[in-house]
Amino acid sequence: MNITKEQYDTYINILKRELVPALGCTEPIAIAYGAAKAREILGGFPDKIVAECSGNIIKNAKGVIVPTTRNLKGIEAASIIGAVGGDPSKGLEVLRGVKEEDVEETRRLLAENICETKILDTPAKLHIIIKMYQGNQHSLVEIIHTHTGIVRVEKNGEVLLDVPHSIEMEEDSDINYDLLNVEDIVEFSNIVDISEVEGVLAKQIKYNTAIAKEGLRHPYGASIGATLLEVYGDDIKVRAKAMPAAGSDARMSGCELPVVINSGSGNQGMTASLPVIEYGKRLDCTEEKIYRALCISNLIAIYQKSGIGRLSAYCGAVSAAAGAGAGITYLYDGSLEQISQTITNTLANVSGIICDGAKSSCAAKIASSVDAAIVATMMSLRGKAFAPGDGIVKDNIENTVDGVVKLAKEGMKATDDVVLKIMVED
Repeated sequence: MNITKEQYDTYINILKRELVPALGCTEPIAIAYGAAKAREILGGFPDKIVAECSGNIIKNAKGVIVPTTRNLKGIEAASIIGAVGGDPSKGLEVLRGVKEEDVEETRRLLAENICETKILDTPAKLHIIIKMYQGNQHSLVEIIHTHTGIVRVEKNGEVLLDVPHSIEMEEDSDINYDLLNVEDIVEFSNIVDISEVEGVLAKQIKYNTAIAKEGLRHPYGASIGATLLEVYGDDIKVRAKAMPAAGSDARMSGCELPVVINSGSGNQGMTASLPVIEYGKRLDCTEEKIYRALCISNLIAIYQKSGIGRLSAYCGAVSAAAGAGAGITYLYDGSLEQISQTITNTLANVSGIICDGAKSSCAAKIASSVDAAIVATMMSLRGKAFAPGDGIVKDNIENTVDGVVKLAKEGMKATDDVVLKIMVED
């Protein structure tokens, strides 16, 4: 085999690192997690909370319902519910133990305006500093680059934790994401011992399918998933779009079911997995083949996002859908070249979709992205692909992905600022 043992082990570790359960949209959950930790450090309930957040955190927490609260939105709600009922030991499921009385207390404290939100002046896209005050006691928790990445903890000015980090660059000292590339991802997926990945992938199938079905049964958000099936019928091409859209309908509207995320995002986790799962069932694929296809879809999504970063003005559903398309092509016994063409065809089509925060319209963007991925798959299986020089398409898949990363990180910097400005204007 061409793949090295280092790559093999790294890919296993990446899947285990990235495919973890989360309850609710990950940006307000990260705020709630920081708040729960800050309260734990404070040792009592605060009289005042200050939540300082980067622009992308504000963008993604502003319009989405905080889970367990029924209908509360925003940074203040996430901060207060985290302080009132959050358990920091549960990580991204920090709000799992919230009770009805915690929600009522949160409503009361919101009315008392105990929480203040500030825009954090930082080059980091994902950056949160939670400060809490009780009399002459105070605590601070700082999170950067990942949703549970606590790098600094203070109590009364004493530093309890100080993790070395770069404020401008996402870093992972123990896992080398640079080892990801399309050819080796496909080879890994063909040879991986399924027992080493079955745990995370089985949970992804179970959790993400459950919340998608919940989104189809009940009127969450704008009901994009249910609308697609109602209008266009229960065809596999429609169902592959409707399932992740329905999961997003539910998740963005505060549904309390967890999902298994990808690249720090529940929407991306559902987009990368559910279309593959649906096509696998429709094509009567074995469980093992579906697992291998999910290895491809998840790792292709992570490969793209590891360059772009977790938060950006570039819609992550596009990266995840390109991964899903690659996984579907694999289920059709597509070759490495056809899998690469599927990714290229998807990116050439919908790379211009912007991220304007987490909210109900994410479901529609997921549906559009998956639709592009299905078109891309059917093109590649018929030997059709966009050629080098067609816009951002380059001479090979790695160069095309590099170009999209450049588009997202450099080309959309100003877009990010303008989107945030539009969102916060009255």
